Amino acid sequence: MNYKIKKISGDASFREFYRLKKNNITSIIVFAKKDKYKNLIVYSAINNILNLNKIHAPRLISNHYKSNMIEISDLGDKSFYDFTILRKNKLNGYKSLIELIIKLQKIKIKKVYKIGKFKVKLSKYSSNHLHKESDLFFKWYLKYSLKKKKMSKIKRLLRTELNKVYKKLNFKNDTFVHRDFHVSNIMMDKKKLGLIDNQDAIIGNPLYDVVSLIDDVRIKLPQDLQNKLFKFYYKNSKYKKEKMKKLINDFDILSVQRNLKILGIFVRLSKRDNKHNYLKYLPYTWLLIERRMKNPIFNKLNILFNKYLPLKKLKKLQKI
Repeated sequence: MNYKIKKISGDASFREFYRLKKNNITSIIVFAKKDKYKNLIVYSAINNILNLNKIHAPRLISNHYKSNMIEISDLGDKSFYDFTILRKNKLNGYKSLIELIIKLQKIKIKKVYKIGKFKVKLSKYSSNHLHKESDLFFKWYLKYSLKKKKMSKIKRLLRTELNKVYKKLNFKNDTFVHRDFHVSNIMMDKKKLGLIDNQDAIIGNPLYDVVSLIDDVRIKLPQDLQNKLFKFYYKNSKYKKEKMKKLINDFDILSVQRNLKILGIFVRLSKRDNKHNYLKYLPYTWLLIERRMKNPIFNKLNILFNKYLPLKKLKKLQKI
């Protein structure tokens, strides 16, 4: 049997990916020494959930859990990012991604999923989840941009206000959420959209994946396009009878929460993992935070930011 194996670019996780070619048929080997239950078993279970709901995702070919690896089907090497980045008219392409989010949100969630001898239960977003994520901003981003003696007071004040903001979310955590839904995690497999990097899926707010797509820090969408996509979601989702204001409220809150988290994650990737390329996204991440914090719901948080963390000053800290 003729076969070739080649390492391919991975993601921000500790996983390694290899493309295996056997008799002109390719598959992907996923190798994970750390968090292997999540990165191999949970990943396989969620891929199975997606495929059962007719959403294209990698299929498990063989499980070598004891050897820290699994073999999955190959969705190709062309992402939606590659497909859309040079296109001037992105609207129709992005509409198809909004439709994919709506399809995800129709998944009926079970209490427990089985994958071989393993049982997998999807976690549910809570205020603790939201704080744990946005705390990455304090733990990593501010750690390298503020003097240590100021940190505890600023964190306490901002966390208290963020808690008040998170309590103003309108929608329940009852929806399947991919949690990292952006153009680089959507593959163009023979013109079919396929989802990868699915291991972080959770039960959460329906606006979360919409935020991940529209306020993606890796690709700068014009505000006009962002607004059109949001309206398209509103008109085509099951929430079209809700007042638009309720959806905007949750979108803005989750965008700020997610992007504070991202600031922390990208600095962590640079400082801990020597993946410095992510720092180039910090300016646009701040721009998105500023844009969403124009919502009056953030009035108090804006006051605290302006007093203790002037955004313009922080945005200059690109070489943290």
